[in-house]
Amino acid sequence: MTSRTTKTTTLLTATALGLGLALTACSTPGASAPAPSPTATPVPLPSPIAAPDLATPEVEAALTDLETRYDARVGLSVLDSGSGATLDHRADERFGYASSLKAFAVAALLDATDDADLDRVATWTQAEVDAAGYSPLTSEHVADGLPLRQLAEAAVRQSDNTALNLVLTELGGPAGLDAALAAQGDDVTDVVHGEPELNRLTPGSTADTTTPAAFTATLARITDGDWLAADDRATLLEWMSGNATGDTLIRAGAPDGWQVADKSGGAGGIRNDVAIVVPPSGDPVVISVPTTRNDPAATYDDALVAAVAEVALSAVAAAR
Repeated sequence: MTSRTTKTTTLLTATALGLGLALTACSTPGASAPAPSPTATPVPLPSPIAAPDLATPEVEAALTDLETRYDARVGLSVLDSGSGATLDHRADERFGYASSLKAFAVAALLDATDDADLDRVATWTQAEVDAAGYSPLTSEHVADGLPLRQLAEAAVRQSDNTALNLVLTELGGPAGLDAALAAQGDDVTDVVHGEPELNRLTPGSTADTTTPAAFTATLARITDGDWLAADDRATLLEWMSGNATGDTLIRAGAPDGWQVADKSGGAGGIRNDVAIVVPPSGDPVVISVPTTRNDPAATYDDALVAAVAEVALSAVAAAR
């Protein structure tokens, strides 16, 4: 088990406000904090304390049971942004990220572009669609193209493969995204290929893999304002919200009333989901759940991801 340092109070407040507004499609100006009195006596800050660890024996047993039941390897990294509490299971082991990478690619694009860039129409060929595979939106617009903004949304909301490849092109290819992630402190995720090659892992290679801890940390940076501006953050969270692709994954395992903005991924025996989860009250929870079946010939099962999310988020809820 690992422990991550609790975020500052200022950052947590901004995160909760930003996520709550984005997921409910509201926009309310925040009030400025009152200036400190010039005559106020400074109050010593308390000594830092270790962030709580939610990995109880019962939680560990539940996760191990799921691995046995589904004959799978399960990764989990959870950060409760309010308390700093963490829950990790195989958090530093590598997993193929599949299409869950698309959320991070689009985050990098939003950070690197302005409105004029996003309104520019991109074009592609039928051959590119055929090579990329699953492309529900771009396959319908080979003749006329689409604005980069719509391609970015399609990559996240519909998991359109050609859309991801076009986003990667804007970033300078997979290496460009890899560099963008490294600039945000993620030197673990290894972006080497676009679609569909990113789904084909080579044993012993780190190419097209990440760890649960790395994805959770990067997702937290996306949402807490360290990486994206407020409007870009709200746009990304909107695109990650209410998508049918995630209905049977983390969203299915979340407590009633908890809102989930997610990006799924899946290929062969790999099934992943990463999400920002906002309870009715309290601060957001960042969660990454990558899974892979032990049998190379087996196909993934959404129910496994949902069950892992239920165990994890129930532990978070119980600790609040």
